[in-house]
Amino acid sequence: MKKVAIIGSSGGNLFHSGGGDPARLLGEIAEQCRSADIAVEAALFIAASGSMDYRGAASARAELYEWDGGSRAFRRAMEGSLGEANRQAAIADAEIAGRIEEGRIDGLILMSCDPLGVNRASVEAAVRRKLPIVGTGGTSMGRIKAMGANVVSLSGTTGTTNLTRAVSFVIALSRHWKLPYRMAGTKTLGQARISGVLSSAMPAFIAVLLLMSAARLPALSGLEEAAAALSALPGVVLAIFAARRLSDLGEATLIAGAVCGLLCVSAGIIGAALGGLAAGWLVPRLFQLFVRSGFPATTVNIAAGALSGLAPGLLLFFAAGTYTSAAGDAVRHALEWTVGLSPVAVGAVFGLAMWPLILKGWYHVAVLPLILIEMERYGNSLIGALDMAGLVMVSAGILLAQLAVPPNPGERRVVLKPLWLNVGFGTFIEASYVYMRKSRAVYAGAVVASGLAGAVVGGLHLRSTAYVPSYLAVLFSNDAAGFLVAMLTGLLAAFIVGICVNWASRRTAPESGPSNRKGDM
Repeated sequence: MKKVAIIGSSGGNLFHSGGGDPARLLGEIAEQCRSADIAVEAALFIAASGSMDYRGAASARAELYEWDGGSRAFRRAMEGSLGEANRQAAIADAEIAGRIEEGRIDGLILMSCDPLGVNRASVEAAVRRKLPIVGTGGTSMGRIKAMGANVVSLSGTTGTTNLTRAVSFVIALSRHWKLPYRMAGTKTLGQARISGVLSSAMPAFIAVLLLMSAARLPALSGLEEAAAALSALPGVVLAIFAARRLSDLGEATLIAGAVCGLLCVSAGIIGAALGGLAAGWLVPRLFQLFVRSGFPATTVNIAAGALSGLAPGLLLFFAAGTYTSAAGDAVRHALEWTVGLSPVAVGAVFGLAMWPLILKGWYHVAVLPLILIEMERYGNSLIGALDMAGLVMVSAGILLAQLAVPPNPGERRVVLKPLWLNVGFGTFIEASYVYMRKSRAVYAGAVVASGLAGAVVGGLHLRSTAYVPSYLAVLFSNDAAGFLVAMLTGLLAAFIVGICVNWASRRTAPESGPSNRKGDM
């Protein structure tokens, strides 16, 4: 196993590009080294309280970080003035130089080091031993190169991050030593979970819906232009989140996703999600290609972020976007056609299916994508209306029954907060699971209540959304009065069934003690 020493300081420009967070900077390097089976043997890093480019830096406070071989972690060795840190660092640097001379260190990772001062001993030892050196810091690396060092990779710090620098260092060293290396945090397309991307992007859809709904009010009609401008947000956010599912190269991944997302506006959210995945897949591969081609880290970071977003984005913009947009339209048309066959009956069937789907784990796979595909075009959604009326409000009805006629005295305290979360925030339906599992009648009542709410939603062609307070769901609907009826239908039906079950439970088990079960499963 090859062993390296990490030497340097938070420097000038480096301080603003990650050097101000030494624990994270050093941690990123150590993690990437482990991925290449490279061990950290020693470390010496001076972290100043400000950029060393400014006047008065000599009087700044500083911390000295070293490598603890026993715990295999970085530790803060001392804290004091920069002058005190430099003096202590010079002693530690001489010790590292001794390890280099003994052959215990095989390479150096340098960041804004001081080859003519504090770090002179270790650098000169590495030059004599012809150790491979990688590093950043234009001035310091130029001096080290002039000393005859075996520099296999060097760069400035502009445009780099802790992660991209770490990856650049380890790629260069693994290539030099011919070691296999797979960037830590990189995933394959098969590991992507698009359902998680959709859930995370929901706030962007809600933001657009909020502005669209406000713009419908006469006093706020001036917001229409702002709502139109914001309509591109969901696609951009989806592309960014999708890219991050496959790559976590910091800003490079975010930029790739944003570039792709903006070009995918006309491709719809299906195109944005696919484009984002493609961008995330490309970022680490282009990054490694450019590093192995000898590009400096600054150029690698910029090129990988930009090109990884442009390639799939332009493909969708000029060609594939037509098909992804048509796919979204086809889903919406199919849903509308199905509901049009018999709005009340189809709405009831959809409502009846909501609880079985969510309890079997199909919500994020089947229900949520349909909600977002509808929201992309209409702002709100028929399936979203079913979510609020058939799931959230039905759950609230079940909890309200526990509050009104509790099976035991302790149940009231347990359900207060979950009930508030259901009604006040449009979420946390999991709170009612425990009561469904305790009673098949409660579960059957929930399914029937959702079916009744679905019949109202379908019959009145209602659209709205969940994940918002109940009163906002009414505002976000296309028919406030009708949607209020649908929500009350689901709530009251579940409430009545819950009360009946609890009354029956009291009669058959009058001596039962307080329940210790909680609604949060």
